[in-house]
Amino acid sequence: MPEKTSKKEINIIIISDAAGDTAFNNAVAAAAEFPDAKINYRRYPFINNKEKLKNTLDEVEKYPNLVIVYSLVKDEMQIPIIRFAREHKVQSIDIFSPIVEALQKTTGMRPVEKIGAQHKMNQKYFDRISAMEFAVMYDDGKDPKGFLEADVVLLGVSRTSKTPLSLYLANMNLKVANLPLVPETHIPKEIYEIDPKKIVGLTNDPSVLNHIRKQRMISYGLNPDTTYSNMDSINKELEAAQKLYKKLGCYVINVADRSIEETAALILKHLGIEK
Repeated sequence: MPEKTSKKEINIIIISDAAGDTAFNNAVAAAAEFPDAKINYRRYPFINNKEKLKNTLDEVEKYPNLVIVYSLVKDEMQIPIIRFAREHKVQSIDIFSPIVEALQKTTGMRPVEKIGAQHKMNQKYFDRISAMEFAVMYDDGKDPKGFLEADVVLLGVSRTSKTPLSLYLANMNLKVANLPLVPETHIPKEIYEIDPKKIVGLTNDPSVLNHIRKQRMISYGLNPDTTYSNMDSINKELEAAQKLYKKLGCYVINVADRSIEETAALILKHLGIEK
């Protein structure tokens, strides 16, 4: 028997015949609408035969307050989940079939039912891997020549999400280089040679930056009250960065209270790139 738990605790079961990223991302986006709920995500990727599916359903049966989100290409794999959900009186969501059915009705074509078709290793796949390698190679201004080769150059003081944003954009096949703005350090000449439209200046609210930096120091087991987290120092850093952005004439984004996804969407819109 499943152990009792609060109704605010939900176990979201992600079942997919491939990596399951699409189902997981949809579940996370929906769960964000319920901040008071305790959400447990349990992922079961590459469930591509009935035996694996049966084992998965046997395992998840023990969890209370289930919501099953599944992305399975073949109808024969979906039926056991539908039956399980009905018998156990739990919610199940098929995020794949409705779109396939809509496309089938519109095109008059039959789906190929090929598992993992969206992850086919075509040229776009290799371009994405190349972009990821580029982001790592030219992270934190390691080599100034990367600024001239990049599709996007991110500038920002410490803790403005330059590296995670670089990797997120790289996953969209964009070559991204970034430069940390450290007080009184030389700005590479290459920065002034780039089309300003390709440069994005990242900034933050002083109080938010102060909190982030203090937490960073605490996580390292260090004193949180240092020059790094001092409000006067932070204000000077942000003012210097703002002065550089104005000189360059680049696009500026305040990342305070913005997710990586939101910031990336603003950058793509600025560049005129469809996601």
